[in-house]
Amino acid sequence: MSTAGMRSDASEVYRRYMSAVMLHGHAGARACDLGATDLYALNILELSGAMTPGELGARTGLTTGPTTRLVDRLEQAGYVRRAPAPGDRRKVLVEPVGAPAELDRVMAPARQRIAQILGDYSPEQLRVLFDYFTRATAAYQEAADQLRAKED
Repeated sequence: MSTAGMRSDASEVYRRYMSAVMLHGHAGARACDLGATDLYALNILELSGAMTPGELGARTGLTTGPTTRLVDRLEQAGYVRRAPAPGDRRKVLVEPVGAPAELDRVMAPARQRIAQILGDYSPEQLRVLFDYFTRATAAYQEAADQLRAKED
């Protein structure tokens, strides 16, 4: 197979993978009565920790009104709480509240399958995979920042 053909096939495989991941996220969110953006926001909070609603809005790409409604939904569902910022009591932080048990239950089957797949790789192959994940994360974050900067 030619290099161009391999790139085309690789692109298709990667696009199918990304589509499956996104579709699973949407299905998982629906199974927990959440929207996809709600799930995305929870993930951001779990990975980054508490932040102001403005920071959460910037990270999710939402404006002030939709961010407020997002935080309201997550708070009503028991996933987050609003708390005063330690250094500035006028500011509010949105912080995750424990591990979302229902979400973990819904996502567990896919996580278990992925763990089984990863178990088939050698330590060296895993190093390559996780190097890719780390570098691709940075590339996607940088590209998203650039896109957001064009909006401003």
